[in-house]
Amino acid sequence: MSIDMAQFIDAFLEESFEGLERMETELLALDDGDPETLNTIFRCAHSIKGGAGTFGFGAISGFTHGVETLLDRMRNGEQEAAPDTVNLLLRAVDTLRAQLHAARDGGEADPAEVAEVRALIEAHLGDAVPASEAGNPPAVGGDNGTDSSSGGDHGGPRGWRIHFRPYADLMRTGNDPLRMFEVLEELGRLTVHCDTDRLPDSVDAFDPEDCHLAWTLELEGDATRDQIQEVFEWVEDECDLEIEPLESGGESGGEPTADAPALITPETDAPSDSQPETPAARGASGARGSESSSMRVNTGKIDALIDMVGELVITQSMLTDISEQLEEDPSQMEAQIERLRTGLGELERNTRELQESVMSIRMVPIAQVFNRFPRLVHDISGQLGKQIELTLKGEYTEVDKTVMEHLGDPLVHLVRNAVDHGIEMPEERAAAGKPETGQVTLEAFHRGGNVVIEIRDDGKGMDADRILAKARDAGLVGPNQHLDRHEVLQLIFEPGLSTADQVSDLSGRGVGMDVVKKNIRGLGGNVELESEPGKGSRLTIRLPLTLSIMDGQLLKIGEETFVIPLIAIVESLQTLPESVKQVFGKLPLYRLRDEYIPIVDLAALFGRTEPSPLPERALLVVAEADDQRVALRVDDLLGQQQVVIKTLETNFRKVPGTAGATILGDGQVALILDVAGIARMASGRDTRAA
Repeated sequence: MSIDMAQFIDAFLEESFEGLERMETELLALDDGDPETLNTIFRCAHSIKGGAGTFGFGAISGFTHGVETLLDRMRNGEQEAAPDTVNLLLRAVDTLRAQLHAARDGGEADPAEVAEVRALIEAHLGDAVPASEAGNPPAVGGDNGTDSSSGGDHGGPRGWRIHFRPYADLMRTGNDPLRMFEVLEELGRLTVHCDTDRLPDSVDAFDPEDCHLAWTLELEGDATRDQIQEVFEWVEDECDLEIEPLESGGESGGEPTADAPALITPETDAPSDSQPETPAARGASGARGSESSSMRVNTGKIDALIDMVGELVITQSMLTDISEQLEEDPSQMEAQIERLRTGLGELERNTRELQESVMSIRMVPIAQVFNRFPRLVHDISGQLGKQIELTLKGEYTEVDKTVMEHLGDPLVHLVRNAVDHGIEMPEERAAAGKPETGQVTLEAFHRGGNVVIEIRDDGKGMDADRILAKARDAGLVGPNQHLDRHEVLQLIFEPGLSTADQVSDLSGRGVGMDVVKKNIRGLGGNVELESEPGKGSRLTIRLPLTLSIMDGQLLKIGEETFVIPLIAIVESLQTLPESVKQVFGKLPLYRLRDEYIPIVDLAALFGRTEPSPLPERALLVVAEADDQRVALRVDDLLGQQQVVIKTLETNFRKVPGTAGATILGDGQVALILDVAGIARMASGRDTRAA
């Protein structure tokens, strides 16, 4: 029977990436060598090493062994959790992540970087080894499967003889002796003698799923007994294992016994079917993109989904029974119609609840994005010489998986800007009467039908006069054009505008903020900026909870039907003539409870008709987006329903003032209105015609 290992490799890679994230988080939170934190980090490294060895990723297993050894010495108090050691472990996490990406994609990690980090780890281990062990450091396997240590400078054994006799059912549990031999080969020169005495005498007695072989292995090098036992720790209850020094059992190059006729000497110079790269190549197609193609779902959500399917089955049975009753006795039409109405009502309720259950499965905690920022702030603040404390709030706020996948890059740019541009140097903060440690806060929460993300800092804030001067120099603002402070701050999102004094690898090229705004709007959201000189800045991102389905209000404009998001509607009303104010050269205004709201004629805005005077009793829909209110002039309100959002850009092009399209129950296509876009078009800031 052939077992497809790709599915197990996929799971190993996914769990390893999660383990690295956990290691990174705990390393950044490591405080004076806290034992529990160190144990957590050690367990993550140990799991990655064991899994890598099992699946034949020898280079990863060998590299992780050095990381694990360093962590073990930190646990035992032999190595301090000094900042340089923590930074080295963080760098090792990056290297391991690169190795796992290479394993996933069938490539190779940068060998120079791997060798450099391994050498730094070995140097740390050399400094921490007690005098009694100074001549026998643990061996760490290289990428080529051999150990670079000579093994001749100390008095310990120059190798080991291993008697490995697996029980018959060892391979039924998914263990493969060849994988273990590949890991041993990383520790030194390995010679393998195979014992075939347990092979059945006849084919009829042969079970292909049983292990009928045993092995005697001779390992030359500086490997310790503990290192060898670690290779077999996954199968220690499924085999007989004896480990003895080579000196006590004769010369390593001696003749094999009569019980071991088969001699296998693995070659490291030529590729073979048992090379560590082979399983990576086999699993690459399935594992590629695994970080985004799979997700963990709470079992409670699955249970709710199953309950909803059960309710649908019951409703379907009810409707079937009504159909049969009508066929058998048409005289009961009136009674059955009432039952039919009830059944359809149940069907509508069940369908909505089923849809909500399915959508909830796609909701994932935003912590999956937030967790990368402690490391980002740690590295950048160290590079800039700043003292910064990052606070994460609301990291368990849930958002649609599609939204989350596109949120990482914009947030990285905004947090990096807060650290680079916002927070001052310690001496500058002290001179201003502030604590030397700056504060950056990343917070997420739900508000209405949106998820809101705020990036706040207590830095120096933004200089509106300087931004305006830069914008005038760049030709973004005319020399006589007047802008209020809020409008000036929004110029930071214009392409090509940078307030940095010099170009660095972090900022200063005038790109980024415009891309951030474009990406956020591409997700159906918006971004706002507030800043106060000397006190800091706040960037607010508002995003829809999901990009797939929404509750909408159907509007009639002329002969066409449009949809407006229900969450954007404030109220609908019929105009009173005395409340309408005409302003020369501008949109008419409607006075609503001491607030003047611009009236937008949608038919004229979309070029369906010529602008026309407002009737005495016109129908207006007051909608709000981006803290702006507009009164949309429509001909009729049709009803409310949930609609599936389809993008126009994929098959047509971007249409200003719309957020997409949907297909109604009668097959008609209806455009979904973008209230924020309509407000921009009406005010002249976006004059593109649909």
